[in-house]
Amino acid sequence: MRNIKVQVHPSSANLKKEDQLAWKIAEISSDKSRPGAEAIEMIINRIIDNASVAIASFKRKPVMSARAMALAHPRKNGATIFGINSKYKFDCEWAAWANGTAVRELDYHDTFLAADYSHPGDNIPPILAVAQQKGCSGMDLIKGILTGYEVQVNLVKGICLHEHKIDHIAHLGPSVAAGLGTLLNLKTETIYQSIQQALHTTISTRQSRKGEISSWKAFAPSHAGKLSIEAVDRCMRGEGAPSPIYEGEDSVIAYVLSGKGVEYNVPLPEKNEEKKAILETYTKEHSAEYQSQALIDLARSLNKKINDVSEISSIEIYTSHHTHYVIGTGANDPQKMDPNASRETLDHSIMYIFAVALEDGKWHHIKSYTPERANKKSTVELWKKIKTYEDKEWTNKYHDPDPAKKCFGGRVVIKLKDGSKIIEERGVADAHPSGKRPFRRSDYIEKFNMLTDGIISKKEAKRFLELTQNLKKLSSRDIQKLNIEVKKGDKIKGNLSEGIF
Repeated sequence: MRNIKVQVHPSSANLKKEDQLAWKIAEISSDKSRPGAEAIEMIINRIIDNASVAIASFKRKPVMSARAMALAHPRKNGATIFGINSKYKFDCEWAAWANGTAVRELDYHDTFLAADYSHPGDNIPPILAVAQQKGCSGMDLIKGILTGYEVQVNLVKGICLHEHKIDHIAHLGPSVAAGLGTLLNLKTETIYQSIQQALHTTISTRQSRKGEISSWKAFAPSHAGKLSIEAVDRCMRGEGAPSPIYEGEDSVIAYVLSGKGVEYNVPLPEKNEEKKAILETYTKEHSAEYQSQALIDLARSLNKKINDVSEISSIEIYTSHHTHYVIGTGANDPQKMDPNASRETLDHSIMYIFAVALEDGKWHHIKSYTPERANKKSTVELWKKIKTYEDKEWTNKYHDPDPAKKCFGGRVVIKLKDGSKIIEERGVADAHPSGKRPFRRSDYIEKFNMLTDGIISKKEAKRFLELTQNLKKLSSRDIQKLNIEVKKGDKIKGNLSEGIF
């Protein structure tokens, strides 16, 4: 690995493209590195994971809306849409839009947290869609996805977006463009322009994840994927991009991020070095913001020690800066304490999540978010007793560069009305690679079967799982079948209001 120093340069410096971050990313996107066996197996896990959460959200309104828009763009020899028979094909950018929204809707797929946040699995829908439309093989797809993960993970390590209230899709646009460059075996110059264009078009604020969080939270990554496909298409036709997009005098760093005089350090592999960043990422056992995963597991265990939650006088959660200020009381967001808030808002409220998990002793991706559940009197009372606090020790653990030491949990102090206290902590989720029960292939398959049960046939589930697990040997024709058809009779479009398309 190497460390790339990134900062603003005046236009008069005429910074060489070879010294720009976008070029260095493009270089590793067009290199000759070989995928390792462990990384390939993890890609298979994440394709299974993505499919499971996408099918589980098949009938949810944002997913139906995205799918209805995509269905208006059929294309011979195009890409497939989750849930739709694979014989029907659509423009790849619209397939990426529909599938990406389905993957993101439940907030239930993989994650990587460092200087910023990310869901690297968001790279898979656009890269897969283009692979299908362009007739790529399983190994082509593997290489493309590996690059997408590599770029996103390392951008997330080096450049913090959220401190400037910029949404994390600003790292997704460049990573998708880079992954597509690898997939299609594009020249370094073309990838370089694509990365810059993708970044330029995918910058948005974090208001999509604060206040009354709407369905745009699910649409945002798929929108970035769609825009990145379009950016690559333009650059393949010889078009250029704003440059230098990171280091320029009026660039993203200069006027959107930390500004002139600040230096970012982005780790990147050497040219032709194996891309292994996907192995540092982790998936979710529970459908909620990742920073709540360890605390859900802690709450479930505490449920066995507390017979009556009404005996609790207060709960204090000492945790990282990120958790306190993004999903905790440090956000100063009244929506996070509102029983009538949207599902999207509730899964970004650690106070709500901890209250429900503590009271129920379990977590469910649908039942834990229903309006009835959120308005349960005992839950609302418990919810309002919870406060979060930043603990520097947990902030340091959150940012530890060693994946084996990095933690995302916290310490919980429960004060009971009789004056006694229960104090416990949990560093990582049970399903985390360093947790009590790290997710293995069998766990991904179990999650897939649980989430797709009753929506797809057992025959279809078996077909998809067998095909996916043979990924590196798949032909371009096989890649067309890397899709799932729901049971006949399920509404594809639902009862939606009419749009433009």
